[in-house]
Amino acid sequence: MSRRGDAVRVVIAEDNALLREGLVALLRERGIDVVAQSEDGDGLLRIVEGHQPDLAIVDVRLPPTFTDEGVRAAIEARARHPRLAILILSQYVEPVYTSELLASGDGGIGYLLKERVGEVRTFVEALERVAGGGTALDREVVAELVRTRHAGDSSGALAGLTPREREALSLMAEGKTNAAIARAMVVTPGAVEKHVSNIFAKLDLPATDDDHRRVLAVLTYLGAGEAV
Repeated sequence: MSRRGDAVRVVIAEDNALLREGLVALLRERGIDVVAQSEDGDGLLRIVEGHQPDLAIVDVRLPPTFTDEGVRAAIEARARHPRLAILILSQYVEPVYTSELLASGDGGIGYLLKERVGEVRTFVEALERVAGGGTALDREVVAELVRTRHAGDSSGALAGLTPREREALSLMAEGKTNAAIARAMVVTPGAVEKHVSNIFAKLDLPATDDDHRRVLAVLTYLGAGEAV
């Protein structure tokens, strides 16, 4: 569901016609409304302006140079429409782009490797989570972001977290629920709830709804929390 509570309205910017049409078919089968498609960054900006979607699925590398046109267009679209959720698809782990997107808002950001599209249920759940204002980051992207930003860092907001709390927060960054975190950590749901509560307290997050605090915690963990 979208942040408005209606069916999710999606635009797609992808130059590979086969993958683009496959995404369209997959999403429409599941009741997700694909309202427009584009094969380049300029086209993405046009269709976002014209259709006001809930979410844009964007390839990092689009014509003409196939470097970063897609993510640059996504950042620009988000700047013009702050409530627009962005789900980036990439063939490679390119964490610098994730950092820029995370810094551009307070959630509604996803970054998945293209190979995850084949895991249909997981992919659709990630899309719906991002459309609702959450985060969905590929575990490889999370690992690289944390490695590059926090290697050897013993100070700052995360210094007070225990190793298990950091593990729980890493799984939160992937978009996992408390139940899924409990399974991954081989602990009880109650133990996860305690970890999450401790994370909120140690990161000094405001007592708003828990979904929003999860997003703020993830932003802090991935190094975008300075703007929060």
